[in-house]
Amino acid sequence: MKVAIVNLGQIVSGDWRVPFAIGDTILIEGERIAAVGTAPAEAVEAADVIIDAGGMTAIPGLIDSHVHVTFGDYTPRQRTVGFLESYVHGGVTTAISASEVHVPGRPRDPEGVKALAIAAQRSFADWRPGGMRVIAGSVILEPGLTATDFRELAQKGVSLAKAGFGAVRSSYDYVPLVADAKAAGLLTTCHTGGSSIPGSGAITGDHLLKIQPHVSFHTNGGPTAMPDADFERVIRESDMALQVCTAGNLRTTLLCARLAEQHGAFDRFIIGTDTPTGSGIMPLGMLYTIAHLASLTDMPPERFICAATGSNARVYALDSGLLAPGKAADLVLIDAPEGGTQATALAAIKHGDIAAIGAVITAGVPRFVGRSRNTPATTRKARVVASRVMQDFAAAGQ
Repeated sequence: MKVAIVNLGQIVSGDWRVPFAIGDTILIEGERIAAVGTAPAEAVEAADVIIDAGGMTAIPGLIDSHVHVTFGDYTPRQRTVGFLESYVHGGVTTAISASEVHVPGRPRDPEGVKALAIAAQRSFADWRPGGMRVIAGSVILEPGLTATDFRELAQKGVSLAKAGFGAVRSSYDYVPLVADAKAAGLLTTCHTGGSSIPGSGAITGDHLLKIQPHVSFHTNGGPTAMPDADFERVIRESDMALQVCTAGNLRTTLLCARLAEQHGAFDRFIIGTDTPTGSGIMPLGMLYTIAHLASLTDMPPERFICAATGSNARVYALDSGLLAPGKAADLVLIDAPEGGTQATALAAIKHGDIAAIGAVITAGVPRFVGRSRNTPATTRKARVVASRVMQDFAAAGQ
């Protein structure tokens, strides 16, 4: 299917160093973006679906880099069905597993945790709940796992490994496990801060600097933050990604953002929600964290949109997160919320308001055009002005 989006007010690229694309049009062919900015009139007219954005802002689909998936679109932690599909209505087009730790009765032996990771990865490999792509299957690092186990997991498609919930005597025992996982090509993540659920333990800056994961999960606390002095140490003494999460400590979220900017480490600053957990289900969690960061720091809102999109994509080696030719056609139309005091989406975010969503497209398919069921109404109205396909893209039908 070919999709044309016209009459855009702004295009946020997803690259925080060059955050805006010039122009008012995006063309999609199949599952890829074909053009950003301008397009010949005949190319627009040849599209199967033409969406008039009405002056809204286009951003890459949000990438939630910390979601506790299990199997199917269900969370036993909150006993809720359909939470992933609901996150799509919060602008999330990709969810990345932070380990399937909430599976009831989850195994703790090496064969069991390997089987759990492989089963989760396979379950979501070709299934998109609500149109969302889910990167699932994060092996939970447990004593007894070997370098051979990690190579086997990588060969079978598992790409993630998580430290922080294993039955280790000390958090320092993760050092060789993470090293072996990294050697096998897995991207390694690590719980940061105080313990969160039974079976987890506190992990501080000293632990992180010895473990050396690729990503410090909820570095702002999940939900309890590590000591303030550890933030600058981790930023200055490592190159690990610094993930802040909605379900964490807001004060240290802001501290981490400011320190990352101060020390030239903003490339490593990424955003997730750390949900569903005891903090609940947060379809608008990514939008909330973007608004909190933009309104409570001196940095512009597009900087944090990029941290939630292109920066996540770079850390996790994804083909999405950027509005650029050849990238995955995952994007969201946002606007100032109706009834607010600001005129544009970015101004509203800087003001501290949650952006309103007018359309979500994943894998080149409009999942809805009109209004998200989870955000306020948009000030401007996106609408399908031409369609050659027999499909209703209205939000009410989704």
